[in-house]
Amino acid sequence: MRKAPVIPVLVLDGSLDPATLAETLVEAGLPVIEVTLRTPHALDAIRVMAGVSGVIVGAGTVLNAGQLVAAAEAGARFIVSPGLTEPLADEAISSGVPFLPGVASAGDIMRGLDLGLDRFKFFPAASSGGIPALKALAGPFGDVRFCPTGGITSESAGDWLALEAVHCVGGSWLVGRGETDLLAVAERARQAAALAS
Repeated sequence: MRKAPVIPVLVLDGSLDPATLAETLVEAGLPVIEVTLRTPHALDAIRVMAGVSGVIVGAGTVLNAGQLVAAAEAGARFIVSPGLTEPLADEAISSGVPFLPGVASAGDIMRGLDLGLDRFKFFPAASSGGIPALKALAGPFGDVRFCPTGGITSESAGDWLALEAVHCVGGSWLVGRGETDLLAVAERARQAAALAS
């Protein structure tokens, strides 16, 4: 969560070569990449990206322990899920794979803390009350840190990153579905990486 201000959240459909895309993102300053398990290309893309120098590739939209195991075997170095369930958290903890579960309420955060977790994805960020909601949630949980994802834009990312409780944001705007223009991806990624300064 500290390696870059924005984690590209990728839904890959085969329109871009995963290795070239990963190289483009790393060169632009975004080495941490989340490949969502929403397409048949996801695990293969993780395998390819895991071999690219400088990349920290993880799997997103992980819904159960079986997907976690498959993603880790493909080379995922971290796991992101849209929600928090005890079976998935137990598998992540026992496997030692860094785990970022989705939370949207105080109860979610408390369940995570009970499991020994203190880093979460705030999801879906924009429709769960946005910045005011996260500020309110962060108040009673001073040591918890978040990666807001869902509805974050290039225009709003800096506002989220200005919050003390936010280490990074998920960026689905960096690579669109059916994207083929790597120069445009690189420019968006450079702009996102500059948010760290």
